Amino acid sequence: MSPSPAAVAAPTEAPSRHTSLDLIRGVAVMGILVMNAVSFGLIDAAYDNISADGMTTWLDWAIGVAGEVFVDQKFMGLFSALFGAGIVLYADRAEAKGQRAIVMSLWRNVLLLAIGFLHYQLWAGDVLTTYALAAPLLLLLRRLQPRMLYLSGFLIMMLSPVLAAWAQSTVDTNGTDFGSFREDLFYIVDPFARAIAMMLIGVGLYRTGIFTGDRSPSFYRRLSVWGLGVGMPLSALGVVYVAANDFSPDVALVGSIPNTLATIPMVLGYIGLIVLWDARPQTFLVVRLRAAGRMALTNYLTQSMIGVAILTVLLADVDLTRSMIAVFAVGVWALQIWWSKAWLDRYRFGPAEWLWRSATNLSLQPLRQRTQETRPVDCSVANRSAPTDPGRH
Repeated sequence: MSPSPAAVAAPTEAPSRHTSLDLIRGVAVMGILVMNAVSFGLIDAAYDNISADGMTTWLDWAIGVAGEVFVDQKFMGLFSALFGAGIVLYADRAEAKGQRAIVMSLWRNVLLLAIGFLHYQLWAGDVLTTYALAAPLLLLLRRLQPRMLYLSGFLIMMLSPVLAAWAQSTVDTNGTDFGSFREDLFYIVDPFARAIAMMLIGVGLYRTGIFTGDRSPSFYRRLSVWGLGVGMPLSALGVVYVAANDFSPDVALVGSIPNTLATIPMVLGYIGLIVLWDARPQTFLVVRLRAAGRMALTNYLTQSMIGVAILTVLLADVDLTRSMIAVFAVGVWALQIWWSKAWLDRYRFGPAEWLWRSATNLSLQPLRQRTQETRPVDCSVANRSAPTDPGRH
């Protein structure tokens, strides 16, 4: 007799839980707040043009430039890669348990689409709808060899710079500002292309055990050095180029190309650093970031709720600066890092994760934590003497 749907949706526990995945998710969901908060508190154009709003001191400029180089596109790319891996991970586990993997996965992502639609009503920057719409493609391609997944992701990612160059050459920028570009085809296709590309790459990273810490420490050190060594200069080049042109609309789209090209290597570099961090002895911060990663959906949604409530509504009449936005982000980080651990000490899932799982299985899932909870296995690189078969995770 095949196991119940509830069994498939049960929380991942020892021996199959990978602490590196939890830590990567935690860092990713904290990172995407940095750029999303700009949308909550400043004018629309400020997201693409750091000179458009919120700049009054040298500290504002330093924060804006650092956001462009280290954060913009990169943490959303990391978040997208994790979601792609999660879609396939769910399907693999359902299939291994004798469930109708495709049917259950599609239903699960229909629900995600509904969550994303509701989130979009609150804030137009929602990305969950994109993930849900991309899910059928990932399920169709999930058995491709990792090399093909990487190649597919790279080619789709390249649509963004090609389209940016084409759009820049055809848009009349005379008398316009950055905000007017949002009606252009580029601003419709670009986020979809980048998200789907990173989701496919994320499946490859999961299949090869890179996400789950199955490679050697030297591999992750090389990955971080190569990724950041290539990505950081590219990101910086984009900032320098648009600044040298006085942030003119005439270079707005082509100026985004270096940042887009930097996304894949910087995501890989961050993965290398985070997995190495996960391999070190546990610290207060690591334990709590892992918990934040286990509640990534809840934390992503509540970031928007808090951001809109405080920055968009409560402080609507305040001329916010980048420094103020940064203080807000740090405050939300502290809150979410605290509450994630406190919640998971008592409950098995985050609130949004529990609702999603219950709706997926059309029955309420157990929420209360068991009194004798098995601790997750440490699948960090420090505890592995040789790579394992990623297909069994």
